[in-house]
Order: sequence, then C-alpha cells, then structure tokens
Amino acid sequence: MGFCRTNLFKRLESSGYSFLASIERHILRNFIYLHAIENGLDLPIGTQDAALLDTSVFDDEDSQAALEIDDESAQPDSTAVAMEPGESALRAQARQAYASYLRMGSKRFKWLSPRFFKPTLAAELEADAQDLLAILRVAGTWSPAGDTKLHALVALVQQQHRAEKVLVFTQFADTARYLERQLQQAGVKSLQAVTGDTPDPTSAAMRFSPVSNGARKQVAKADELRVLIATDVLSEGQNLQDAAAVVNYDLPWAIIRLIQRAGRVDRIGQQAPVIDCYTFMPADGVERIIGLRARVRNRLQENAEVIGTDEAFFEDDFSAQALRNLYDETAGALDDPHDDEVDLSSYAWQVWNGATKDDEALRLAIENLPNVLYTSKAAASQDGVLVYLRTAEDNDALAWLDPQGHVVTESQLDILRAAACEPDTSALPRLQGHHTLVRQAVQTLVESERSGSGNLGRPSGPRARTYERLKRLAEERRRTLFHDAELELAVDDLYRRPLKEPAYDVLRRQLKAGVKDDDLAELVKILRDEGKLVQDDEEAAR
Repeated sequence: MGFCRTNLFKRLESSGYSFLASIERHILRNFIYLHAIENGLDLPIGTQDAALLDTSVFDDEDSQAALEIDDESAQPDSTAVAMEPGESALRAQARQAYASYLRMGSKRFKWLSPRFFKPTLAAELEADAQDLLAILRVAGTWSPAGDTKLHALVALVQQQHRAEKVLVFTQFADTARYLERQLQQAGVKSLQAVTGDTPDPTSAAMRFSPVSNGARKQVAKADELRVLIATDVLSEGQNLQDAAAVVNYDLPWAIIRLIQRAGRVDRIGQQAPVIDCYTFMPADGVERIIGLRARVRNRLQENAEVIGTDEAFFEDDFSAQALRNLYDETAGALDDPHDDEVDLSSYAWQVWNGATKDDEALRLAIENLPNVLYTSKAAASQDGVLVYLRTAEDNDALAWLDPQGHVVTESQLDILRAAACEPDTSALPRLQGHHTLVRQAVQTLVESERSGSGNLGRPSGPRARTYERLKRLAEERRRTLFHDAELELAVDDLYRRPLKEPAYDVLRRQLKAGVKDDDLAELVKILRDEGKLVQDDEEAAR
C-alpha cells in the first residue's frame, strides 16, 4: 500500500492531470475484477499492476500498454487517458476492458478462478474504489487554466527561449501528451511529444537536432522541431545538442536520469557556451510525503563529496553540490553504494573456491607461488598496476594506479574484478616504470592503513563515516578517565568487516539525521552487542 501511495504522489508531483488519470485507472482495475467476481468469471492475472505502480523503473507508456483495453494491433488513442470520472462510465468501461482481455486470451494474461480468493475481496475492492471516487469528486475536473506549473513552462518556452530550441523531459507519457496538447493550444509551433508509443522516436530526434545527427539535408526547415517533449525514451543514446536548454518537468527517482537527460545536449558538438538546465521541484506538500527533492539532493551531495563538482543542476544554494565527470562511470559516481560493503577476503574466497574445488593441480600451483611475484595481462579498460598487499595489521588490501601514478579507483571490488582472468591467460611484458608504480601503490596502501581509511569503501558511505567519527571519539576518551574498551572493539570491527544490511540502513539514516557522536557510539555498541553490526565470515562469504 505504501508503495502504491508513494507512486501516486509521484504522479501528482509530475502533473495533476496524470495523477487523476492514475486514480481513474486504479478504479477501473478494481471494477474489472469486481465485474469478474460478480459474474463468476476468471480474473486476469499479469504484470500490468507492477508496471503501473513501479513508476521509478517504468515509464507510464509501459503501464498504458499493459492496461490498453484494445488489442495489440490497435493504435494508441489519446482519449484512453482522459476517462470520464463518473462511476457508471467507469463500470461500463471495465466491462468493455474485460471483454477485450478475453480476446487477448493467454497472449498477455494468465487467468485465475475467483474461488481461490477470499469472499471479502469484492467488498474490499468496492470500498477501495469508493474511496478513490471520493478523491475524484473532491478534485473535480482538471482545468489547465489553473495549472501554474504548465503556465511557467509556457512562459519559459514562449518568452525566455522563444527563439531557441527547448528539450523537455518528463517521466510519464501522460504528462508528455498533456504538455503537447496544452503547448499547442498556447500557440507553440514546431512541437512534438515522444513516448514509448511513438513509432519512430529517432526520427523526431533528427527533426529536433538535424545538425548533430548529420541530417541537415534530409530535414527541411519547415519540418524542423523547436520544442521536443519526451519521456526518458530519449534520455539515452540520442544526439540532441542542437539545443542548449533542458527542462526537467518532474524529478526522476534516480540521479542517473538527470545526468542522462543533460547528457543529450551537453556533449561533443555543442556550440553554446552555457547550457540552461531548468528543474521543476516538487511542491512542499508532496515533498513532505515522498521526500523526492531531499533524496535527489542527498544523492548529489554524496557524489560531490567523492568526485567534486563543476556543474549546476539546481539554481539555488545547492548548485555547488552537483556532479563533475557526469558521464565517466570510472569516476565512481554511478557505483552501487553496496559495493563498498563487499568484504574483499570473503569475495576472493568465493573466487578461489569456485576455481579450485574441481582442479587440484591448479590449487597446488597457486599455493606454491612465492610470496612476492608479478605478472601482466591485457587491460580491459585502464592500463596501470594492480597491487595486492597483506598489511602489517593482517588486512587484505588492493590498489590500482594508472601509468601516471594516479589512483584509478578505491573500490576493492572493482580492482579485484579488473584483475580477473582465465588460468591459461598469457602473460605480457610489464609496463615501463612497473617497479616505481608498485612502490607508489604500496605506499598508498600503507598510508591508507595508517589513516584508517583503507578497506572502508567510499568516504561518504555510512561505514567509513561512522568509523572516522568513532575512531576520533575513542581516541579522545582514551586520554581521559572514560576509556571505552567496548567502543574500541566496535571501531575495530567496523574497520575489518562489512556492515550487515540492517546496520547499514540504520547508520545511514542516523547520519543523515545529524546524530551526535556520543549517541552514534551507543548505537554502534548496542548493534555490536546484539550481533547486528558487521558480517561474520559465513555471512560475508554469501
């Protein structure tokens, strides 16, 4: 229920029109099931519910395709979105939809007899539908005349950038089609909306950006687009740099979408010295419920702490927290945060066990290797030197330096994966300056061990931040009468082992909430005492 509720509010953050369309579809689904139950008919079971509700992953065009009441050969009909809100009309449409589902047969749905459901299901569906109908009655008919967000977009397109190309992104196909109709009525010319239902999105991209796509001769001036409204179907793999203004009409859950959207115009071939990026932020009431604005800001903050910034996504005091090297995944900006929590020894043990359990000769050959050796293989991505070291504190550590001696990444998991190769891989000559680079790598690992930052993952992660704060606190207490041996044991555990999933979540929330050092120390000691802080060998190996 919480998932459904949050995503409905996400639709409201995009546009009131899309929110009301979703409410109507929700009622329609209820009435489809009620029609089946009341008439003793099988219920359609399929993935359309997940597609409709999981708006953080799917565009609404996926949801619309899953709920389309016509057969698969029918063309999309914009009137299918603008359903009449009346209860009788929705019940009639539900009957038609069920008949259409029957024609689809097993192509899209599986079917389940109503006898497998509790008798209370019908009453609960009816009650849910009535509650949602009450929302529609309160909201009334959607009026674009009162849509201030729409008016702001019209002003931006017609006044601030009236002679320039503008690229508008939205997460939902409903919103894209709504904006297309309303901007046309406002007098905007040379306009098109592109969604997953668009037969040829690439053609629209070429009409919008013929120069960057090498289609200047194919696209006549009369056919060229000035304003392109698109879902994230155009956020990847398209050259749209004939424009220098990007609008995020709604905020996606993941910051990668912001990066990809801006990347359509901020790329090689862009002639404008400045790219304008406009973002519509959620209203305060919606933001209190879904926390989207805070989520995106926090993610940008975390990335900026790691790699710095010279780009601006938001025009306020947060502008200094946006991303640098947006499109270079090797910078670590797009890493899975849980990669930091991989225990190197346990992961390596999995590799070792998988490679040698059925190969005794390989196992013996590896065990008889000398303590110090080197080899070389073709680089998959970045030349340099990978160094493994067992430190004086008996910790496993890896370093990866490029040929200039710069650290490529601090992710232990990424380094281990870069070293992977088959047993029969041929060795290559070592790099010029190999031994110098190895010495630098060892010095880097020794310094990391001394400073306590090694093996802890990304500096902005909850494990590293908790460790650094509690290490300082433990040292302060050691110099007083309040020496805390239990805290020192917990700090040592944090250094040596990855966090358990519940501890990761709890510490992340507390750190974001601004927990004090003393309270953080007590929390960590409690987690350790209850066996909930770090993974043991068996858990880490899994």
